[in-house]
Amino acid sequence: MAAAGASVVGYDRMKEVKEFDDSKMGVKGLSDSGITTIPRFFVHSPETLSEVKSSPAHIEIPVIDLANVGSNSHRSKIVEQIREASKTWGFFQVINHGVEVSVLDDTISAIKAFHDQPMEVKAKHYIREEGHGVMYSSNNDLFRSEAACWHDSLQVWMSPEPPEVEEIPKICRKEVVEWDKHAKKVADTVMELLSLGLGLEAGKFRDLTFSDSRAFLGHIYPYCPQADLTMGIKSHTDPGIITVLLQNQIQGLQVKHGNHWVDVKPVPGGLIINVGDFLQIVSNGEYKSVQHRVLANASTESRISIVVFFNLAKWRESGKYGPLPELLTPEKPGIYRDFTVEEFFQNFYNKGLDSKSLIEKIKL
Repeated sequence: MAAAGASVVGYDRMKEVKEFDDSKMGVKGLSDSGITTIPRFFVHSPETLSEVKSSPAHIEIPVIDLANVGSNSHRSKIVEQIREASKTWGFFQVINHGVEVSVLDDTISAIKAFHDQPMEVKAKHYIREEGHGVMYSSNNDLFRSEAACWHDSLQVWMSPEPPEVEEIPKICRKEVVEWDKHAKKVADTVMELLSLGLGLEAGKFRDLTFSDSRAFLGHIYPYCPQADLTMGIKSHTDPGIITVLLQNQIQGLQVKHGNHWVDVKPVPGGLIINVGDFLQIVSNGEYKSVQHRVLANASTESRISIVVFFNLAKWRESGKYGPLPELLTPEKPGIYRDFTVEEFFQNFYNKGLDSKSLIEKIKL
């Protein structure tokens, strides 16, 4: 097998990538067409594929019950659980978070319904304009990465500049708008607990606008006929403050913990929360943003995951950001330098998904 990105005589990778993108069919279209071999530009390198193995069954990410988060006697215990999970895992699941199971199910069903539409219906939404509005595409880093991954996504930038509601596909419009509100409510609760875990005021992250920039992504990972040769999404960290993830019961998400890749088993009614690079930096390394990936789906049932990325909307007047001054002491000085808005966005949009390159660049 040729390594991903390797030159093969007579093979024009970019031509094949462009033809796939121009077709607007996505990997769902490829899967539905009944292909038995995947196009070569989806094949990952032997180095990437050699790492793909499941976790020891006894390791699982923490599950935290938010049922009594409003009670003072329980709150301090929950703060400690979230602080510990964010410090050691960077990932945790929350249950009893206040969102009805029927809302979770309706949101998943609506995103599945969007992706299950005929290709020609979805195609009118297929564009590559990142950062605003509504965008349906396969692999947002398709032209920047060495090998493509087996997923399609509907992306809606919900805040601070939401699209016209009519721009959101009708089949999932109501659910996308509603989910943004529900996910923000959960995120605001979690951010209060994260803030308290750092010894800050509960409302500190809210005051810093840490949940005011939001992007909604509805991913589908359809059946892949050669799931052992590609990835659903390659290993990466999330760039923002936190991510709230809702998924159906088809497994595939894995989190790096120590030297192990750990399978994230969906908990019925649960939501997955993970720390992003920005929060690792502003917490001066107290909270950890960790690598995670999604395996290509060998199941005939599609995996659906709905992600809301939270980030700050208002930068400091200097146009820079870095560790929060309140967390720095002579004994615990800053371990990251300040970085600019431009550095942050260039790091994300000018390359393929990867792990932690901004954190590595600004570490002192």
